[in-house]
This record gives sequence, structure tokens and C-alpha cells, in this order.
Amino acid sequence: MADQSAVLMMAKVLEAQKPKAHEMKDAPSFYLNLEKVLDKRRRDQTMLTLLPAREVVDFSSCDILSLSKSGLLRMAFFDELAKKPNFVLGSSGSRLMDGNHAYVEELEHEVAEFHGAKTGLFFDSGFDANCAVFSVIPQPGDAIVFDELVHGSIHEGMRTSRATVRRPFRHNNVESLREVLTTLHETLPSILSGKSTVLVSIESVYSMDGDIAPVEDLLQAAKDILPLGNFQFFIDEAHSTGLMGPQGKGLVCALGLEESFAIRLHPFSKALGSHGAVVLCDQTIKDMLLNFARCLIFSTAPSFPALAAIKGGYALLKSGLTRRRQNHIQDLVRYFFKNILAHPTYIRAEAAGILSLPLGKDWEQRRFLTHIVPINHRGLENHLLSAHCHFANYCVWPIDYPVVPKGEGRVRVVFHADNTFEQVERLIGLITEWAELMLKREGRGAEPLMAASEGVNLDWLTRVVATANSTMDESVVYAKDETVVYAKEVEVA
Repeated sequence: MADQSAVLMMAKVLEAQKPKAHEMKDAPSFYLNLEKVLDKRRRDQTMLTLLPAREVVDFSSCDILSLSKSGLLRMAFFDELAKKPNFVLGSSGSRLMDGNHAYVEELEHEVAEFHGAKTGLFFDSGFDANCAVFSVIPQPGDAIVFDELVHGSIHEGMRTSRATVRRPFRHNNVESLREVLTTLHETLPSILSGKSTVLVSIESVYSMDGDIAPVEDLLQAAKDILPLGNFQFFIDEAHSTGLMGPQGKGLVCALGLEESFAIRLHPFSKALGSHGAVVLCDQTIKDMLLNFARCLIFSTAPSFPALAAIKGGYALLKSGLTRRRQNHIQDLVRYFFKNILAHPTYIRAEAAGILSLPLGKDWEQRRFLTHIVPINHRGLENHLLSAHCHFANYCVWPIDYPVVPKGEGRVRVVFHADNTFEQVERLIGLITEWAELMLKREGRGAEPLMAASEGVNLDWLTRVVATANSTMDESVVYAKDETVVYAKEVEVA
């Protein structure tokens, strides 16, 4: 039978989609107007809500090295607390007033030194850090050139940036970067003369696609097009910190390109299992952020426990204890690709256009495989696969616009150090079970389950939940519109 907690979770998602404004005609206009805004999301069936925590097989969270869940980080954290038994719990103020102290400065220096940077500055989150960098650092006359798939926090920072120009280039496409830089060089006198700078923004590993930036080729393109050297590179290492390079120092350190990046962002909330982020840079950039980054100036400095967790994570990286975990993730991902790509059902489903693994191409030739594996789908069928896995207590989430481009919905699988080969085998079984059901459905002449609008129409999920709670027989039943109604599908072996 379907896992009851998954059924309740999905029922809560459905409940959140019901419009409310029409029930609040006598409410104050303040609340009524807010509910009207929320009803727009409800009508599109994209209303978000907090979901209850569940014990699941984790193929989704950011605890990639499993340092948090395994207890390793907790032990390192307690070790650090024991070294400072008289610590003060709160930081008591902003870094620029009462919240600065020797411990935070020493840790910033330690983290910067670990990554081969001149200095560093802590932020409450990677989102805050990206917003700060892109709102503060580019100046009038400067241009920001960014990979079209950079994180939303970079876009948020660019909204308030003083840069004169913002231009995307096609994802991981070196020739596209060359074209954009050439256009800027030829049309902006301040760039041509070298008086202004182009800031190129990329990520080491892209969080929704799982692919790695061709860093060296991108750097060379900038050198070729801008011979005066008036360019700088920014890189977000959220999904390479702790996972790539010596001791998990990240992609830049793995390539020995520390001097080629003016700014590097290393969040602590992914593989390191804690919270916050550091901007690695030189003193000039640090001073700019300290003087103009409002999210830093008007925020309380990190508390000692938060810093101790960060220090504990880096202690684990330095000790070499995480190396086996890094290698295990590689083994898991290779096992996944080897077995699913050879599965007869997957081969048939891919040929039918039901699903695909973009990173499956030439996976054996890549020395490093990232922990993120997207499974691409048509329309809203990514939600069907996610539901199929959730009913078996395996957690993977569907990803849709605006997180990814329109029409490129997917299920994102994230591998963790504490996952087992048996769990990966079961995940492959769930994916291929679902694919077989979709193949049978199409064999009966049913149309693909497509989104009704820019949002996701969840009528099908209502049927899934209703069926999971019913005593219907185990045959697949079709409604008049031939939209599938799960019965046997949710009864995962």
C-alpha cells in the first residue's frame, strides 16, 4: 500500500490550492487583498505550503556528505564547544558594532586560507551573499555577463545592481560567451577603453542540471575577447564545496585557478551540513561589502554555535574523514547510470520520449560525476514520478518553471554519502516501474499529461490521493478525458 504519510502530505498540498478570498468578503481589505494575490497562485495550482517532516529514503536533501544526518558534524560541533566552555551564545550585534570578535575573524581567516584566498567575509546565507555581491560590486559603466542558469539569488542581486549592462549567455556555451563579450567590447566605449569591467558570473556545478562549468575555456574566452584584461570572474561553489578538489576545497582549487577568480562563494548549507556562507575575495572587495552590503550591515553577526558548526565541518574536511564519503557518492552515481541506462524499460521509455537522463550521455568518460542527476519529463509527468516514489517512501521532488525554464520540468535526484547500493537499486526499480506504467498507458492511446497553464494542474493528484485512500481494485482506470487514475500505481511493491 501507499505510505500513509505521503498520502497525507499530498492531501495537504491539494488543500492549499483551494481559493479563499471569496470566503473573506467581510474581512479587512488588508487581508482580503493579500488573499487575492495568493488566490492567483491557487488558481495556477502553484501555491506553496510547509509540509510535515517524514522519515524517508533521502534522494533530495542538501546534506550531500550526510555529515548532519550521520552525527559526524554533531560530534565535531561538540568538540568545538568543549574547547570554548565559556562561550557566549549570542553575538549581540552587527559585525560593524558589537558583534565582531576574535573567533569569527579567526574562522574567516582559516576558511579563506583553506580555499587559497586572500580573505573572506561571512554571510547568513548564500542567498544573502549573492545579493550583496551583485548589488554592491559592479559599478556604473560595468557589465554583468552571466550564465543563463545561474541561481535566483544572483538575479535578485542584479535587480538592484548599478551595472550599466546585464547580459546572459547560453548555459555552459563558450561560443555564446564569446559572442556576448564581443558585442559588449564593440558597443560600449568604457569596456573597449578598459575603464570599466565585465563581471562574468558562473557556478561550479549547476544545482538543477548537475553539470560542471567549463571553467578553463570560459576564462580563455574572456582573455581572447578582452585583451586589456578588464574582466573578472565570480563563481558560486555551492555544489562543489566539500565534494570536489583536494579535501573538498571546490572546483577552483581542483583546477589550481585560485588567482583567476576575483570572488568565490562557498555556502556551508550543502555538503558541510550547517548554515551560512563565505565570500572569498581580496580586501578591497571585502571593504566594499562591509560598507555597502545592507544585508550584512543591518544583520546580527553569526552566533558562536553557528560558527562552531562551520568550524566543525571544516575540521572534518581537513581530517580526511570525508574522502571516503566523496568516493562513495561517485560509486553510487556510477552504479545508477550503469544499471538504469541498461534497463530494457528505461531504453523503451526514453525512445518513446517519456523520460531522459541528460547526464547519462558519455558518463563513463567523465572522471567526476556530480551528485545531482536530473530526470527530464514531458509536461507534468515529473509530478507523477515524484508521487510514485513518495508513495514508496523515497523522496525525490519535481522541479518546474520558474526554477527551471518553461517546458523543461524534471525530477531531481540527489545522491548522498549515506545512501546504499540497495537504495539506489530500489530507486531504479521505482523509476522503471513508473516508466512501464506510462508505456502501458500510451499503448492504450492516452495523451501525455501536460500542464494546463504555466502552473501545474493538480487534478490528477487529487485522483492519486483519492485512489490511495480507496478500496478500488488494482486495475488502471481511466476517466472520460483519459487522464490516468492511479490504483495499482500507488500500490508499490
